[in-house]
Amino acid sequence: MSPSENAVGRAAVTAIGAAAVWLVGITPVPRAYTERDPARRLELLRAGRRSWIVGEHLAAAGTAAVPAAFARAALALPAGPARTFTGVAAGALAAGAPFFVWEIAVRTSDIERFAYRRMAGWPFEVYAWLHVAALGSLAGALWTRRRNRREAAAVGAVALGSAVALVRTGDMVPAAFYLAEQVAAASLLRRTDE
Repeated sequence: MSPSENAVGRAAVTAIGAAAVWLVGITPVPRAYTERDPARRLELLRAGRRSWIVGEHLAAAGTAAVPAAFARAALALPAGPARTFTGVAAGALAAGAPFFVWEIAVRTSDIERFAYRRMAGWPFEVYAWLHVAALGSLAGALWTRRRNRREAAAVGAVALGSAVALVRTGDMVPAAFYLAEQVAAASLLRRTDE
């Protein structure tokens, strides 16, 4: 394996780990996302407040680390379309991360506001649309690597499905983004025909 492939591999492992940290971070009070009754949601958050705060900090760390890992992967890839697409994805992820980290900060500092859905919706929408763009770019990067076409199709399908959900409902499940990113990162671990 060449030094360039080793660097891409290390960056891909970092991206997988960062996405996993995000996924762990959102799980301490999982019903907080699905509970329809705001009063019950607030009760859940108060009961699990310490876990909620720790988890949200982990989610913020994962959100910040994923773009850095993909930027590192882009720099390690040989010049060409895969590098360009991965770089665009890293840029979109980096641009979107502060919006989600801000939302996480509000969630932890004012659980009542989160429980009663009194938070501004536009930061999440900006983050989500930039993530859709990033997944589309990652799908493009994988498509240029012949052995990664199945993964490219899967990541592209998540991007498309997320876009449709955002248009129809203004919302979507961010875990889909991070799972698709793990697929993309794992795909970069595979050697290519290039």
